[in-house]
Amino acid sequence: MPIDAREIETLIRASFPQARITVQGDDGQHFSAEVVDESFRGLNRVQQQRAVYAALKGKMDGSSGELHALALTTRAPE
Repeated sequence: MPIDAREIETLIRASFPQARITVQGDDGQHFSAEVVDESFRGLNRVQQQRAVYAALKGKMDGSSGELHALALTTRAPE
């Protein structure tokens, strides 16, 4: 079953309720997302992105994952 941008945002928002989240993409498999959240302050980019991937609850796991590709940008607010 294909995933949509709204579902991706909902999954991320559950872990980052105060974040500014933008998700784009409409082919059901390839998306881009920007997540800006205060909890990222002091974390390196890899730590930030791992936290977001964990929020996706396995949607990107292997060849059976619903989400094939997510170009992810993360940062703390300026």
